[in-house]
Amino acid sequence: MKINKKISDIIDKFENIIDYKFENREYILEALTHSSYSNENKDYDFNERLEFLGDSVLSIVVSEYLFKKETNLPEGELTKLRANIVCEESLSDAANEINLGEHMLLGKGEEATGGRQRISILADAFEAVIAAIYLDGGLESARKFILSYMENIICDSRKGKIFRDYKTHLQEVLQGKGESNIWYKLMEEKGPDHNKRFVMQVGINEKVLGVGEGKSKKEAEQLAAKVALKDIV
Repeated sequence: MKINKKISDIIDKFENIIDYKFENREYILEALTHSSYSNENKDYDFNERLEFLGDSVLSIVVSEYLFKKETNLPEGELTKLRANIVCEESLSDAANEINLGEHMLLGKGEEATGGRQRISILADAFEAVIAAIYLDGGLESARKFILSYMENIICDSRKGKIFRDYKTHLQEVLQGKGESNIWYKLMEEKGPDHNKRFVMQVGINEKVLGVGEGKSKKEAEQLAAKVALKDIV
């Protein structure tokens, strides 16, 4: 991959923000490269493989942190807490804290449709940056980075200030009321293939409880469940 003056300046600025200098700058270049840019510039590898690795590194760091801090929580509660912390919304919040979107290499189409603010792109890139630091500096460097920018999210989740898994919460609430016939239904798909939006309904029996719209069916379901919970809880 080519690190020209323009890209080198981008990396310099990003390194200053995260307070980490890369020995091998190809790691961070790949982490900052979205597939849309790679499609237009064939010499550049995009960040999906790093995202895969970063997801695992993030999971072990957060799992160890929770294991040591939440000594009284059983496995099931630890799993729920971790899922709340490593979800797209949390990762994109952390990505915004380091202005990650501004430093990414995006294709022209992705740039034009708001890719720098897209939650999924930011969350994936944040995991890729974790992997880049892990490969370049080891687990301790990755742990320092993760806790520097996610410890507040972790602490708020431990205190119950952040709740992300609205589907599970809604299911628990409805089952507690004796309801078991919970359903989700796709109502509409909007927009072009590269920027599609989904509208989902959630309900019980014949009653609609909430409607949500998101960039994926999963996200739309979560938002529909969130709307439903406002009227139920």
